[in-house]
Amino acid sequence: MKLALKLAVVALMVMTPAPLLANDDPVITAADTPRAILERAIEVAGGDVWLAPQTLFLAGRATFYSPDSATPRAEADDYRMWRAMNSARTVSHGADGKVRIAARQDGRLMFEVGFDGETTWTERGVMPRAEADAYWASNFGFGIIRSALRDGFRLERAPDSETGGHALAMIRVIDPAGQATLFGIDTSSHYIRYMGFVTPRGFHVRTYDDFVMLDDPRWLQAREVTLYYNGVKANTVRWSRIEVNLPIPANQFSWPGTTIDLPPVP
Repeated sequence: MKLALKLAVVALMVMTPAPLLANDDPVITAADTPRAILERAIEVAGGDVWLAPQTLFLAGRATFYSPDSATPRAEADDYRMWRAMNSARTVSHGADGKVRIAARQDGRLMFEVGFDGETTWTERGVMPRAEADAYWASNFGFGIIRSALRDGFRLERAPDSETGGHALAMIRVIDPAGQATLFGIDTSSHYIRYMGFVTPRGFHVRTYDDFVMLDDPRWLQAREVTLYYNGVKANTVRWSRIEVNLPIPANQFSWPGTTIDLPPVP
């Protein structure tokens, strides 16, 4: 069923982020506690709004790779993600909140996946529960950092590292069930540049780069995200449109999914 939304989602504008200014905060040292490191990273990322967003919409382009070739296997010139967040999240690597992701090339749907809070579906139909649990356990992970200062969570330092020439202070977020996620915080800018965790597909890493700051609300966003499994690059996403707390209809996350008329990705 085709639905031409007359909400703000139809009239999305290309973002106009504020330029990032030099960060005068002290460089993170070995003496800093994981909690102090995380608290500063949260403040730099946007503070209370970043901690508890209601929705997030991202649009851009994506490149997908095969594990046995240096040549990209596919390109999506229209890659979009809608999220409805769960502010009380406690599970690190399971389906949480609501999500819909759609990839297209030259107007042709490459794939689509959604989760409405109960059911996972793709363009082929509803996904069996066991398959869905394994899928989301290999993909969901970043948002748990927003819960990491709450009761029941533990924080640890890990050996420092680096990515893309940026020194990282590594911290480990351990949820109430004992699941651990590594996060790498830039020692100078305090941006979150790294995430890693164990999945059914192997050890999964995401690196983040090309950061911009939105003005209203204040929100730090990485426009380039690269995903790896067992050290092998799987895909890179380059976001060009970012909307925080945009009204998103609930049926957008439900099977069979509604076709939504949107402006082209810039």
